[in-house]
Amino acid sequence: MAPEGSGGGGRCSKSETDTGFLGFRPTSVDPALRRRRRGPRNKKRGWRRLAQEPLGLEVDQFLEDVRLQERTSGGLVSEAPDEKLFFVDTGSKRKELDKKRTRSQKRSLLLKKPLRVDLILENTSKVPAPKDVLAHQIPNARKLKRKEQLWEKLAKQGELPRDVRRAQARLLNAPETKAKPGPQDTVERPFYDLWAKDNPLEQPLAGQDTFFLEQTKKKGVKRPPHLHIKPSQVPAVEVTPAGASYNPSFEDHQTLLLAAHEVELQRQKEAEKLERQLALPTSEQPATQESAFQEMCQGLLEESDGEEEPGEGPDTVPEAGGKQTEGAETSPTPVRLAAVEKKTEQQRRREKAAQKMWIQQAQERAARLRHQELFRLRGIKAQVARRLAELARRREQRRLRRLAEADRPRRLGRLKYQAPDVDVQLSSELADSLRTLKPEGNILRDRFKSFQKRNMIEPRERAKFKRKYKVKLVEKRAFREIQL
Repeated sequence: MAPEGSGGGGRCSKSETDTGFLGFRPTSVDPALRRRRRGPRNKKRGWRRLAQEPLGLEVDQFLEDVRLQERTSGGLVSEAPDEKLFFVDTGSKRKELDKKRTRSQKRSLLLKKPLRVDLILENTSKVPAPKDVLAHQIPNARKLKRKEQLWEKLAKQGELPRDVRRAQARLLNAPETKAKPGPQDTVERPFYDLWAKDNPLEQPLAGQDTFFLEQTKKKGVKRPPHLHIKPSQVPAVEVTPAGASYNPSFEDHQTLLLAAHEVELQRQKEAEKLERQLALPTSEQPATQESAFQEMCQGLLEESDGEEEPGEGPDTVPEAGGKQTEGAETSPTPVRLAAVEKKTEQQRRREKAAQKMWIQQAQERAARLRHQELFRLRGIKAQVARRLAELARRREQRRLRRLAEADRPRRLGRLKYQAPDVDVQLSSELADSLRTLKPEGNILRDRFKSFQKRNMIEPRERAKFKRKYKVKLVEKRAFREIQL
């Protein structure tokens, strides 16, 4: 029967109802109160469900008890012998030992006692560590075992392995010990230049083929001479102006300010020049759509200057009869003869004699000019001297231009070298102590510009980010559901 409720309309829980079930174990559960659970038993969810049932709980408790006994006593208590579980109490010998020990013995025992920290970190489990099978395995163990058996058999016959024979020969014929060089030998050793041509290291290679030595890596490849020439005469680290130092003088600081002002002024002039070049002239108006269309139509439509008769045009066909002869006489094109007359023998002889005479006259003229040049030797010498002087002047001019351009950066790529900005502080920004001094410039950027100025790398610009795909904007559903 269900007990009475303690209220007017009180309800009793299902666990409090009495169905008359009596279990034999304290963990028994009334089948009427147990809710039937369905589901697969071969899944992880089924394992969890089985572990929460009474049988699963009992198995877990048993296994936990077994593990606890193995950790604390090293095995099951039921299997342990009596000597391990019980001992005979014969009295307190510890007190007697403490009375007999001196203070020094007690101090030594205290020093030998481990610290509490070490005891906490010590492994208290008596379960032995699992055996590492791989640590005891030997690769090719069977093959090695067969070899050992074979050499044992050969050793009985008097034959030893090669390594053993070599070791025995080395013991019988011991190498002579060389005396170590002392400090007096080091002093007596002659010094030589390692980079000289007659150093003792290269004497064994003297007289051999150079190509053979280079191919066998016994002699290095000769470096070309231009590798020893610097690409620019600009020093690697340039000294900054005196005006950029800490607490500069007034003159030095004003000089640096003037240099920075001139750089900024030149930059402003270039910007104004570019604006003037791109600006429209004052007399013209900006192009409109109509003017642009008219400009594109120029030359496509031709208008006649005056009205002409159809027969008066330049392309009119002449009439038959006398008009055709008049047109033929006035035409500038020559009339080609229908048939060319053949030359006679007399005409051919005359042309041949005339050509021979012309060649003879040309030869006489050339001989007369060569004869006259003998009297022009002084003028020719002066002309040659002027030409040589002009060539020498141009050569010297090119040399001076190269020297002037040696300190300037060359054009190595598609970009020109741009000098960095002058690091300068205004008069109001100068610090009165090193503690309040503000850093100017960047060491990494300064070294990068130095490489460009010394023609070691080409001037570069930062790569522009270009997206290869189009950005797609999507409105999230959670945001779309929000309504204000």
